[in-house]
Amino acid sequence: MRLWQVSNCAACHQLYGLGGYMGPDLTNVHSAKGEAHIRTFVRYGTGRMPAHELSEEELDALVAFLAWVDASGRSRVPDSAVHWTGTFDIPAR
Repeated sequence: MRLWQVSNCAACHQLYGLGGYMGPDLTNVHSAKGEAHIRTFVRYGTGRMPAHELSEEELDALVAFLAWVDASGRSRVPDSAVHWTGTFDIPAR
């Protein structure tokens, strides 16, 4: 999705475990937290995440994109496996 790219969301967030590590992996945020949570965090930000001034149409598109990503797969990289360098180690099963 273009807004994801233009806003450089991948600098801080991952999809399917790929991307930045300042913010959480957003692969399954839609099913885990819900649409209202996504809208609130994007619109108002948090301590580390800046607020984004998006139009309602842009925010709708971002939520729809994250819902699509959520439905397409699962992120299997637990937070405890992520190293500060951006690498991760998943134990063998």
